[in-house]
Amino acid sequence: RLIGDSKFTMKFDRILSEIDGFGKFQIKLVLIQILSRVCLPCHFLLNNFMAAVPSHHCNLTALDDGGIFGNLTQEQKLAVGVPAEHNGTLSSCEMFSKPQYQHLSGLNSSEDAATVQCQNGWVYDNSTYKSTLATEWDLVCSRKWMNKATATAFLIGVMCGAPLFGYFSDRYGRRPLLLVSYLSTLAFAVLSAFSPLYMIFVTMRFFTGMSLAGISIISITLNVEWFGIESRTFSGIITSLDWSLGSLLLVGISYNVNHWRMLIVAATSPLILSLLTWRWLPESARWLLANGKEDAAHQYLMQCAEMNNRTKYMNTITQQTTVKCRNKHTIVDLFKTPKIRNISICLGIVWSGVAFTYYGISLNITGFGLNPYLTQVIFASMEIPMKIIVYFFLKKFGRRPGEAASLLLTGLFLFINIFVAKGYRWAFRTIVGVLGKSMSEASFTIIFLYTTELFPTVVRENGLGYTSFLARLAMSISPLIMLLEDTWHLLPAVIYCTVAVVAGLVACLLPETLNAQLPDSIDDIEKTSLHIFDNPLTGLNDLQVSPSLVHVLS
Repeated sequence: RLIGDSKFTMKFDRILSEIDGFGKFQIKLVLIQILSRVCLPCHFLLNNFMAAVPSHHCNLTALDDGGIFGNLTQEQKLAVGVPAEHNGTLSSCEMFSKPQYQHLSGLNSSEDAATVQCQNGWVYDNSTYKSTLATEWDLVCSRKWMNKATATAFLIGVMCGAPLFGYFSDRYGRRPLLLVSYLSTLAFAVLSAFSPLYMIFVTMRFFTGMSLAGISIISITLNVEWFGIESRTFSGIITSLDWSLGSLLLVGISYNVNHWRMLIVAATSPLILSLLTWRWLPESARWLLANGKEDAAHQYLMQCAEMNNRTKYMNTITQQTTVKCRNKHTIVDLFKTPKIRNISICLGIVWSGVAFTYYGISLNITGFGLNPYLTQVIFASMEIPMKIIVYFFLKKFGRRPGEAASLLLTGLFLFINIFVAKGYRWAFRTIVGVLGKSMSEASFTIIFLYTTELFPTVVRENGLGYTSFLARLAMSISPLIMLLEDTWHLLPAVIYCTVAVVAGLVACLLPETLNAQLPDSIDDIEKTSLHIFDNPLTGLNDLQVSPSLVHVLS
């Protein structure tokens, strides 16, 4: 029997093991979702290229006094029209109020060297980027915050979309909400690409982020809920590799598409294929069982058994004794009872720290002194071997030490980079930065898997939505932290380092989930020996042997 009282209970993980929790069915599921998941980094990291700020200086046409200025070469015009900064580079935001012709003879002082803000806009270096948000709407100097705000608007959209998609996918299922996410993302992304005004663009990016949140949280849950206990770690890692592939895809697209409008369209195009393959995506049988839809669950389990050549076993569970779930759970249920409340609070803090640190590094790729395309390739390439190492670490030591260690090491590398000498900017600074980025990516990889294992099926998407909400709130603030470098150039790095360390310490308070069956109901959490300060070798592992559970563990 699939579901019954304590006498006839057959746990879902046991059924999944019998019909193969890692077979052709699961491989098909992962491959189909790659098409949509590679779009995630393409949009989350899009501002690195779409909102890039190329070298620029004031448009000097206002200095043309009808004299010799018009006959000067471009280099001479810059010498007499633009003041130099302390490091010798030309100012990006100021110009002389009058031409300083004495600079042509090598004199660097004048009686009247007054400077003013740019009077007639800016001239941009378009050798790398043909068109960006900054160049189209002059989002530089006093308006540079508007450029950063485009990333913030997108992340706020993700923040709002996460709990919405989490709630509705727990209520109506994973599969239909994925379709809604695909369609709405395509629509709003295209609208943002052809936005004529800045405010319209920001609004469309907000809704694009809201729509993408569904793909982000639902896809990984759908994968984890179809994999068996022994393969769940592999599921989490292989799914996270989609992000690395998408990051490399973004570099290739952005290198060949230098106009920001077409860049958005190109980065979103894989979703067209996702729409075509959606019909082959299965619903989560765990979710169907937890919501009393036994016939549909049995149908999908039969599909899994047939594809994995295990139909013989399914003949023994065609007759079902059912217990339907009448309660409709919401995000409030994450805080009603003590043990799941403790988990929710700690996970909220950890998620915020992970996202805040990760995007603080990821959206500042120009800060390592290399070409932004090369930096992004290095970051993405390092993620792949790092995730392989993470897989073996998680299999051996578990989720809690992995999450805590990766966050603390992220903070350590960020701390080291604060004191790297200027002469090593292009070499040692980049190496340490890449290591910090790799550890930050490891923490993100682990926390997704960890969270799906800690929350029970009836509120799993609500839990992911809640934690993603807090993560996206931290992410939306993260790009703005870089503006604090005008106050003290080391302040952003100090803040990112501190947040990573605090989140790593809080991660130590979470229970371990290595080799544990997934809980189905909130009672499965509250009635076992799960404590917030459990030894990492106990806790959720007790779910494997508890005879009192009466629901299908999902």
